Amino acid sequence: MDVADRITLSGLRVFGYHGVYDDEKRDGQDFVVDLRLDLDTRPAAASDDVADTVHYGELAASVAAVVAGDPVDLLETLAQRIADVALADARVARVEVTVHKPQAPIALQFDDVSVTIARSRTAA
Repeated sequence: MDVADRITLSGLRVFGYHGVYDDEKRDGQDFVVDLRLDLDTRPAAASDDVADTVHYGELAASVAAVVAGDPVDLLETLAQRIADVALADARVARVEVTVHKPQAPIALQFDDVSVTIARSRTAA
């Protein structure tokens, strides 16, 4: 079945300790996460019950726990961990995760660095 419905959570800001450099793991910095979940929202629309959809407040708390949790070197690894959390809900057919690192240690002026991944139940 094609899933055309979407829940989006944008700009979730969480302090974490990720990065290649020791000072990043020691001092930490803000990370910003955007999520796009593809799922069938018709059961929730019919029942008008939050139990029939992804509770975005609970999802946000779970994602925040990942970002604030065990440090990793790469944004790619962090994004995968976040995708795994979203896909743990069987109703989610596909997730797109963007992890922004606006304070990345780059010695030039820049606005943002981000990594975006897309994962689905059918793709390896």
